[in-house]
Amino acid sequence: MTWTANSCLVTLAILFLWRVEEIAEACSCSPAHPQEKFCHSDVVIRARVVGKQEVDVGNDIYGNTIKRVKYDIKQFKMFKGPTQDFDAIYTPPSSAMCGVNLENNGNEYLITGKLETDGTMHITLCDFIEPWETLSATQKKSLTQRYEMGCDCKITHCISIPCMISSPAECLWTDWVIEKTFNGGQAKHFACIKRSDDSCAWYRGAAPPKKDFMDIEEP
Repeated sequence: MTWTANSCLVTLAILFLWRVEEIAEACSCSPAHPQEKFCHSDVVIRARVVGKQEVDVGNDIYGNTIKRVKYDIKQFKMFKGPTQDFDAIYTPPSSAMCGVNLENNGNEYLITGKLETDGTMHITLCDFIEPWETLSATQKKSLTQRYEMGCDCKITHCISIPCMISSPAECLWTDWVIEKTFNGGQAKHFACIKRSDDSCAWYRGAAPPKKDFMDIEEP
């Protein structure tokens, strides 16, 4: 084997290992209904970005500096979380690490995230973060009335047919098999709510749900 051939093999090996490392570091999030993200979040707010900077937040176990992007925000409403208002949120510095890129363009966002032990709010690409104006009327309404009513329910993801629920306390989420998107009709226009008999069902309507309501109830 010639020196040139050896060099090519070494180069290919390096490129392969670099690609494997790149894939390993890529951010991966499981699909989740907006209600699930609401229920699993510590904090849910409506806010606008007013500033951005990269900051050091400490060191890892090897002594390397941990960097985060700090977004200065103006909070307009708290849907879930502590009584305090937040003036900043933190996210990893790259999308490969699940970092979120928010625009400082005057637009408002719905932002869900985790509350750290030091009282700061941290967000990732796996959280539910959307421009406020793109949310459906049902999603906006559900932030204050409906999602919380179904946090004890289980939303079961239907990825392929056949699929079914195993308990009355479940709602079957079929956006993917019907529309080939996780941002379909059920995600945009329905909430899974617990009824008076402890069963759960999808609800759609302008008025708050009655104690006993029909599945997919319209106003």
